Amino acid sequence: MSIKSRVVLGSALAMLVLSACNDKDAAKTASTPAAASASAAASSSEVAATVNGTAISKKQLDQIMQQQAAQGMPDTPETRKMVIDNLSMQILVAQLAVTKGLDKTPEVADQLEMTKQSILANAYVKDYIKTATVTDEALKAEYDKFKATASGNEYKARHILVAKEDEAKDIIAKIKKDIKAFDGLAKSKSKDPGSKDKGGDLGWFNPRGMVPEFGAAVAKLEKGKFTEEPVKSQFGYHVIILDDSRPLTPPSLEDVKAGLTQQLQQQNLKTMLDDLKAKAKIEIKGEAPAPASAAAATGAPLTVTPGTSTPAASASASASAEVKK
Repeated sequence: MSIKSRVVLGSALAMLVLSACNDKDAAKTASTPAAASASAAASSSEVAATVNGTAISKKQLDQIMQQQAAQGMPDTPETRKMVIDNLSMQILVAQLAVTKGLDKTPEVADQLEMTKQSILANAYVKDYIKTATVTDEALKAEYDKFKATASGNEYKARHILVAKEDEAKDIIAKIKKDIKAFDGLAKSKSKDPGSKDKGGDLGWFNPRGMVPEFGAAVAKLEKGKFTEEPVKSQFGYHVIILDDSRPLTPPSLEDVKAGLTQQLQQQNLKTMLDDLKAKAKIEIKGEAPAPASAAAATGAPLTVTPGTSTPAASASASASAEVKK
């Protein structure tokens, strides 16, 4: 496992918003009487096909094809026909279900209601993200926090990773005699597959993106010097040599504006959802009701239909380390 990391701007929002109409959702949508009625109301110019008078809209088909294209399926006349064939069969079977009155059975009616709630919740989240306004002041404050994490120096270093402390000490003894031996020792001894073939070279990195022990050791080294004691981390024991350092230059606000804006929208969404849940009266049968403040503190996602995407969960900090493995 390589410990080389690069600092990337982004947010760890654990949120999945239901797509407008993907292949799985299309199957559900085509199976409901309400969807069939809405589809039948489409004008002839918008219709891609009809099934016993029930329309499959061109917009619906285009949305499904976009989802399939994202998964590597080409948008060709043949694949469009295949999708129409699948939708047609779903509609035919759904019509049989309605004819038989299955849409009125308690189990199916409950599933339809839960699906409706999930779609509405996800639609609200998508609309919130689309329309949420981020002020220039909030954006500047978030950028200042990000810039603080991107200050200081970045380093260019090499390392040799071994499993045992004695191995690391033996390597240190050898490079004390001949520092030029470092490259060969890294290739023959290092357990880091990402850097060993390059003589242990990690390139340029921000020490904050490394495991703490490694980052701290590098920051203390002088250019051209190496660690004279093994550096222990969760990966094993490191022997590190510093090749160079330079001031870390953070990207400009303009360069990261789009990412920061999206992140702030997501943070605002989480705050809104937490507040919504804190003010709600949620009673779980068989359990004592939790205080509203305690419910808010959990940050738990909204309840959604099993098998569908949750509309929101937690958002995180402004910058994160992406570790290459």
